[in-house]
Parts: sequence; C-alpha cells; structure tokens
Amino acid sequence: MSRADDGSPAALAPTTGPHLVLVGLMGAGKTTVGERCAAILDRPFVDTDVVVEATVHLSVTEIFEQFGETRFRELERQAVADVAASPAPLVIACGGGAVLDAGSRRALRDAGVVVWLQAPTAVLETRVGVGSTRPLLRAAATLERLAAQREAAYEAAAHLTVDTADRSIDDVADAVLAAVREVDTWIG
Repeated sequence: MSRADDGSPAALAPTTGPHLVLVGLMGAGKTTVGERCAAILDRPFVDTDVVVEATVHLSVTEIFEQFGETRFRELERQAVADVAASPAPLVIACGGGAVLDAGSRRALRDAGVVVWLQAPTAVLETRVGVGSTRPLLRAAATLERLAAQREAAYEAAAHLTVDTADRSIDDVADAVLAAVREVDTWIG
C-alpha cells in the first residue's frame, strides 16, 4: 500500500507532524471514514470544507455560486494550511480538490500521513448521486473527468492508498489505520 514518489513500494520518510490526512474524490469516504478513524484514535476530526464554510459563513455550494471556484480554492488553501499547522494530532478530511494546489500537497505530506481513499467512479456516483448539490458534480461524466484530472495530484499527495469499494466504513477505517501503522509508528 505504501509507495515511493516513483511508484515503487517504500517506507515513509519521517513526517514532521502527527496528522492522519484523507484525500480522494467526492464519495470516497473521507468524512465518514475520517470520523471513524478519529473516534478510534481519540483525536479531533476536521473537514477542510467545514473550515472553509465556517470562515465565510456560506456553504461550499454558495461560495461557488457567489464567488466562483477560484475564490473557493483560495479559501481551501488557507484552510489546509491552518489545519496542517495544528499542533494537536488530528484526523483531517480534505475536500476533493484540495490536492490540486502544490503548496497544499506539501503542507499535508509534511503534516502527517496522507491516505488516498479510492473507488471506481461508478461506486462514487452511487454514493453521491449524479446531479447532487455538489458544485462540481452535475453529470456522471463530470466525476469521470475529475478522476482523470486529479489522479496525478492524488498520487503526488498520498503516502498510501486504500480502496473503499464494497467495504463498510469500519472495514475501510481499519484498513487505513493498519496501513498507516505498517509504515509509521506515531499512530499507535
């Protein structure tokens, strides 16, 4: 499950922070799995989308509608920097596009272990619903396009990958924690 930057299996380099960070497309399970991992680890859970919403007192959809994606990404970049800098060990769920920013990818990798939650787009579509209230998901083809566009960014951000398809929340949380424990002892 672990891999070096060239894609080969490798142990993680030591991280400067104690966070467990979950990344992936919408519907991959970042929030639900993150909440479960946080409960198991007895540490706070933070969702960067919630941090953005709290900052401007608007939902992600409202931010996209009123200010556009560029402004949302600026707010998201700041939210990622803020939570990554937390001295308290956190479980962090990042918005699906947070890894598009190179600075955010570096901050997350330096802050702890980044796990890419993956599932086929057909599974993700079922979980989130095509035409949902998510600003970037209006049709099935959109999710497929986002997956293709973001794959390299997820690979660059992640220390580990975990498949979430056909698995319960508890199974995925256990797989995430087991994978992290294999490569980094700080998670306990």
